[in-house]
Amino acid sequence: MSGGPGLESLVDQAISVITNDGRNIVGILKGYDQATNIILDESHERVYSTKEGVQQLVLGLSVVGELDEELDSNLDLSKLRAHPLKPVIH
Repeated sequence: MSGGPGLESLVDQAISVITNDGRNIVGILKGYDQATNIILDESHERVYSTKEGVQQLVLGLSVVGELDEELDSNLDLSKLRAHPLKPVIH
């Protein structure tokens, strides 16, 4: 695999990722690519609150990284069908 510096030594280890939008995702690093998109297994998001304790939302297998805008723009959203996303609880 090629990617960010030092990531190879972290494969199959538990890591904590803080995204640009402030989310904290914890999981087992399973892979990454040259753009430093990462694959986390057994992941969960830690949601912090000033009024409640920290909530942990189970995510399972997750891909964390940048949106491929070219691929996304080629999707015909009018033909896609899926169950609605569950709301995020803060």
